[in-house]
Amino acid sequence: MLSALSIMRRRSTAVNGSIAATTALAMTCFTSSSKIAVVSAFSTIAVDTTPVLTSMLSDPSLLGNGIPITKTGVDADYGTFDVLDPGASSDQLDDGSAVIAQVRRMGRDDTKQAIERANTALSGWKDGTTAMHRSDILSKWSSLIKENSEDIATIMTMESGKPLHESRGEVVYGTSFLDYFAGEAIRPNGAGGGYMSPSPFTTPGGGAPRGKVMAIQEAVGVCALITPWNFPIAMITRKAGPALAAGCTTVLKPSELTPLTAVALSVLAERAGVPDGVFEVITADRELTKEVGDELCSNPVVKKISFTGSTAVGKGLMKSCSGTVKRLSLELGGNAAFVVFEDADIDGAANAAIASKFRNAGQTCVCADRFIIHKSVEEEFVAKLAEKVNQFTLGHGAKDGVTMGPVISALPVQNLKQKVDDAMAAGATCVTGGTPLPLHGPNYFAPTVLTNVDPSSSIWRTETFGPIAAITTFESEEEALFLANDTTTGLASYFCTRDLSRIFRFSAALENGIVGVNEGIVSHAVAPFGGVKESGLG
Repeated sequence: MLSALSIMRRRSTAVNGSIAATTALAMTCFTSSSKIAVVSAFSTIAVDTTPVLTSMLSDPSLLGNGIPITKTGVDADYGTFDVLDPGASSDQLDDGSAVIAQVRRMGRDDTKQAIERANTALSGWKDGTTAMHRSDILSKWSSLIKENSEDIATIMTMESGKPLHESRGEVVYGTSFLDYFAGEAIRPNGAGGGYMSPSPFTTPGGGAPRGKVMAIQEAVGVCALITPWNFPIAMITRKAGPALAAGCTTVLKPSELTPLTAVALSVLAERAGVPDGVFEVITADRELTKEVGDELCSNPVVKKISFTGSTAVGKGLMKSCSGTVKRLSLELGGNAAFVVFEDADIDGAANAAIASKFRNAGQTCVCADRFIIHKSVEEEFVAKLAEKVNQFTLGHGAKDGVTMGPVISALPVQNLKQKVDDAMAAGATCVTGGTPLPLHGPNYFAPTVLTNVDPSSSIWRTETFGPIAAITTFESEEEALFLANDTTTGLASYFCTRDLSRIFRFSAALENGIVGVNEGIVSHAVAPFGGVKESGLG
């Protein structure tokens, strides 16, 4: 059955966790197997912004030209939903001035149409463009985002609450994925590339190879991208960059809490030359999100789903996608350990802890949650950490000088307070913080340091997703390793030591996809990103 030339289309790749595999991971997970439809970017998405938000932008057209009053068809059936400023005061929430925009609610019918448009565009994008052309478009998209970086950062801060300096940093972080995958698009191992090797079979009566085996990378097809609210630009570009570079078309469902950044990216994508149908965006509120997700999971046209979010939702997506056997990339919840050994640079460890724990008010999947400190250095570490925490300036993210903003909504504040109370009831000590800050607004919680935390308490066993550092101590390396690995998740972990042999030994023993050594920020475009255990796959 083996011909002189056997062609194997590689539809996916395994992850080996090495930095050398970054390209293969990112590119071939979107490589696998009609013309481009021209549809206005705002035939399906529309935004009506408030004067406050509009006045803050140099280019308000990044969010479109408003919601048309007269609409027919499915758009009119769903209405709109409010986008709120998480940093607003109670009075602003009561009088309605916390609403910064209204965005069209889109449901199953809109999702079907978006998938159809993406499928129609697939052939022209996958087979009708060169890798160099796709690379140029990604580079242009990145350039336009950078040119509009202050507006993008402002939009992010107003809808996510993070301080403006963090939003500016995220623009740089987000565009790095487009820049990286613009380069990877033209590599020999990208879509359309592959390799050739001699056949292992021999010619009759001789020892020469009987032909060659060729493996060709091919775009998967239509990909659904589901992104969270905590990184409104970076989670989109991390997914869309490799997908578009490989020749896939995409349907993006951003969080209902932060849809405005996605809309702005869609506008800039169109300006950069991304053909309509290649980067579709579905905006849905919480009520309609489930039916949108159901359609993305069940529609046979969608060949891959990339999701970042909670472990519970990720498990549900796996079940829903089983009917059509879709490929999945899942970056799910974490509960990262941060270990400080007795030989660590304590000043450096405290700085790394601040960067890892309190960025975005502790609302990242790779945040350090469980601090495991050698008993001999606990007092020094806690003192230095608390000193730095007490220097934070809390407030609205758009205000100058603010270093920590709100959490995303009032419900997390209640959950954080309950976790602190439970930990203290079990014997923990609150060194600083530990309470909501209603004078700032209903979504603010004081940055908190807890010591003597019981490893059986809820704040230790479950992901915190807030500005609380829970600390316990250890006396041996074996004890530290047990505490660090004693969780169902395995996204990220961190540890600080000067011992080079321990660095290799301990990092190898940690059950995590990402490990930071003497460092609190570990994610960037050129390294693999993903977890083990219940923190995801791919």
